[in-house]
Amino acid sequence: MRKLIFLDVDGTLVDYENRIPQSAREAIQKARANGHLVFVCTGRSRAEMQPELWEIGLDGMIGGNGSYVEYQNDVILHQLISEKEARHAVDWLKNRGLEFYLESNNGLFASDGFRERARETLKIYAMRKGKSQEEVKNQEADDALHGLVYGGNLYRDDLNKISFVLDSYQDYLDAANHFPNLKVGTWGGRGETALFGDLGVKDITKAHAIDVLLQHLGADRSDTIAFGDAKIDIPMLDYCEIGVAMGNGGPEILAMADMITDDVEDDGLYYAFEKLGLLKER
Repeated sequence: MRKLIFLDVDGTLVDYENRIPQSAREAIQKARANGHLVFVCTGRSRAEMQPELWEIGLDGMIGGNGSYVEYQNDVILHQLISEKEARHAVDWLKNRGLEFYLESNNGLFASDGFRERARETLKIYAMRKGKSQEEVKNQEADDALHGLVYGGNLYRDDLNKISFVLDSYQDYLDAANHFPNLKVGTWGGRGETALFGDLGVKDITKAHAIDVLLQHLGADRSDTIAFGDAKIDIPMLDYCEIGVAMGNGGPEILAMADMITDDVEDDGLYYAFEKLGLLKER
């Protein structure tokens, strides 16, 4: 029976150096050859999807942690931060002296001081994802976040999310209090350390986006399998018939998953696909 497979990207499909394990490529290609559908379900916007991900062969994506749904190049859902809220957020971040970048399907648009301010924070982020201090010694913000645009219009109506460098955890707490109409979170790599805050569309989840896609396809929830490694993936794993946590996942997702596979760097995706019978020819 055909399954619908939903893969988080960072820490699940790609490793902590933003590389796609060859075994993961093979798993996806074999599963699709057997008639299964494979989607990424990620916090990334479409502009952050490196070409290598599409080249594997995907049936579509859920982006912005659930604000965007695409199936075979057709957009099924796209919820955006309102232009009013986006302007308010940009002004608040500027007034607070916090550097940020705006995440849109049309690109990543950075504040003027983001490159300088984010340099050391993104080195910490990279090291928490597995790189050595020597490897990140000369890393710039633009090396870690490809495609950043500087000097662009920051008052936009096409935003999925806004990410900003935290000077302290209080910045996140104050943002959560100040923006009741937005979804406010944090991110920072392995262990979910709060290095960045983010602002997104309120009341969206990866689970809701999957439900929208299933309705569009006329597919059944009982045929769904989700893979993730972070707290934000928990609603997705809980919603799908089978929820698989990567071995490198945080304690909360490891505790609730139906199945735990190996780390992303240790062919965890391939082993789980094999165990679940997705690689057997039908």
